[in-house]
Amino acid sequence: MMDELWYRNAIIYSLDLETFMDANGDGVGDFQGLSERLDYLHALGVDVIWLAPFQPTPNRDNGYDVCDYYGVDHRHGSSGDFAEFMYEANRRGLRVLMDLVINHTSNQHPWFEAARRDAQSEYRSWYHWSKKRPAGWNKGMVFPGVQKAVWTKDDIAGEYYFHRFYEFQPDLNMGNARVRAELRRVMGYWLNQGVAGFRIDALPFVLELPKQPGRPKRRLCYEYMRELRTFAQQRRGDVLLLAEANVTPDEDEKYFGEHDDGMHMIFNFFVNQHLFESLATGKVAPLRDALRQTATIPESAQWAHFLRNHDELDLGRLSEETRAAVFEEFGPDPKMHLYDRGLRRRLASMLGDRRRIELAYSMMFALPGTPVLRYGDEIGMGEDLSLSERAAVRTPMQWSDEKNGGFSSADSLVHPVISSGPFGFERINVESQWRDPDSLLNWMTRMIRLRKRCPAIGRGRWSVLRSHHPHVFVMHYEWRGTRLVTVHNFSRRQASVRFRVPEDDRVPLVDLLSNLRIECGEDGRYELALPAYGYRWFRIGNLGPAPRNPAPDEKP
Repeated sequence: MMDELWYRNAIIYSLDLETFMDANGDGVGDFQGLSERLDYLHALGVDVIWLAPFQPTPNRDNGYDVCDYYGVDHRHGSSGDFAEFMYEANRRGLRVLMDLVINHTSNQHPWFEAARRDAQSEYRSWYHWSKKRPAGWNKGMVFPGVQKAVWTKDDIAGEYYFHRFYEFQPDLNMGNARVRAELRRVMGYWLNQGVAGFRIDALPFVLELPKQPGRPKRRLCYEYMRELRTFAQQRRGDVLLLAEANVTPDEDEKYFGEHDDGMHMIFNFFVNQHLFESLATGKVAPLRDALRQTATIPESAQWAHFLRNHDELDLGRLSEETRAAVFEEFGPDPKMHLYDRGLRRRLASMLGDRRRIELAYSMMFALPGTPVLRYGDEIGMGEDLSLSERAAVRTPMQWSDEKNGGFSSADSLVHPVISSGPFGFERINVESQWRDPDSLLNWMTRMIRLRKRCPAIGRGRWSVLRSHHPHVFVMHYEWRGTRLVTVHNFSRRQASVRFRVPEDDRVPLVDLLSNLRIECGEDGRYELALPAYGYRWFRIGNLGPAPRNPAPDEKP
């Protein structure tokens, strides 16, 4: 029986083929290498593999400059290697998401090549052109400080073309029905290859309509989004559309769709940024307020929660004063900053303290939504600040203490592996951590299993409880008779907390990570002492009925 809401209790693992595992020894990761590491991902406990772009590309932007939507880049193998990977993933019960990059193409895509060379070509209208340089040509860049314009003159066409991202990534004209039809065919092709869905890159820019005279504000056409949802849902009933949409809470409903006709899931950048504010200051109010501001979403929709991703840690939604405080705590050196808004660092190097790393991940797993992990964070990989821009956090996976961290036998790699310092591959690698029961990797595996035992977090009702302590965050969840409480201390000092739970029946709290039980006091409150950066997960009372997945026609 199909569970169309499977994503609400899944664990997603984000990886980039080119830096994950190289099987053929050319210095670039490939599908064969990934297939050889599927047992590792299965043992880790993840359910979904999210693949960064792997289609043919000049690779000037980590594969996000696509020049053929229907193929596999030769560096990563062949279409046959992809098919073999899909077979092996499905055999282990792993679903696969792939990046859908439809805001722009590479300027080497045949569509753009035809458009720039012939004004009469049908592909000319597939992009945005202007005979004169438009006003605002140097405003609205996605990568300020690196990117110089959003309108650039093409010497071949003799006109200016629009690009929200780098100049080698011209924007597609989504107002053209033929463009949208072709992109639906792209989705249909990959769904037919077995992928479970798509992570849609830069969705707000996909929906953006060109500015018109007399309209100073940009306008978005959400109908394009609904077209994608309708098409994908018809092709695969349990498809997942996961959107990158770094928007404010008042815009969320438009992206989810007012009638469950938008995205199934959206990355919660707003909560992510305020979670880092709380981690930096130790005060939980920012996280609490952000969760409440993003609480109202459609019944079948879901937030995707994350700590780090393949880009910079974007703090652009924070005030300048707050952002400066986070920079001071987690990125005191200006070379750690990027685009005047974020940090180009890995989680482990930012947080430093193992206790703080555990607190952050325990909190992420406890957020109401679906957790997304970034490859290497499960072992505490660091960054290489000698690399440019976001490449600092895109170094090869560290598998062992052998040559190149076990990633590749080649002498030259797509990116250098981190080889020195506290985060070098000889110290931080999968092989050594598997053998250490107290390693971060084994802790992460236990937490993933715990999260999957608690479907109330992904499917049920939740609330933030009053802890009467500025540094302690307490959450309550309920689903199908099972109730949970999680408690997190964001302070570097021990904290004592007292709290009530809904439905005050004064049953004990049973710790899910130890044999601890906490009895309810006579005043109806539970009292708990937490160490610095401490966390606890509790079941309220007896186990109760075993949770079950709802039938497809049931509401969560």
